[in-house]
This record gives sequence, C-alpha cells and structure tokens, in this order.
Amino acid sequence: MKKLLGLSFALIFMVGCAPEIGSEEWCAQLKEKPKGDWTATEAKDFAKHCIF
Repeated sequence: MKKLLGLSFALIFMVGCAPEIGSEEWCAQLKEKPKGDWTATEAKDFAKHCIF
C-alpha cells in the first residue's frame, strides 16, 4: 500500500511540473503549440521573453 501511495504521489508531482516562464524550454514548448491556442498572457510573455 505504501508503494502504491508513493508512486501515485510521485506521478502527480511530476505531471504538475512545468518549465519556468521565459526559459528556453518554455519558449520551445510554446513554439510547438498552435498560436490560436495561446492565451493573451502567454502571447505577452512569449514576446517579452522569447523575442526581445
């Protein structure tokens, strides 16, 4: 039971991790995402951190 609980916690923790806004990983991830799916905040942050 402890192993199952530990595995579940580890999976939830790993799925919840996202690259930091403005990092190279975040910019690359956003470049792959269709621009129609971007939020206004994502577009602003992309322009601020990845273009300029």
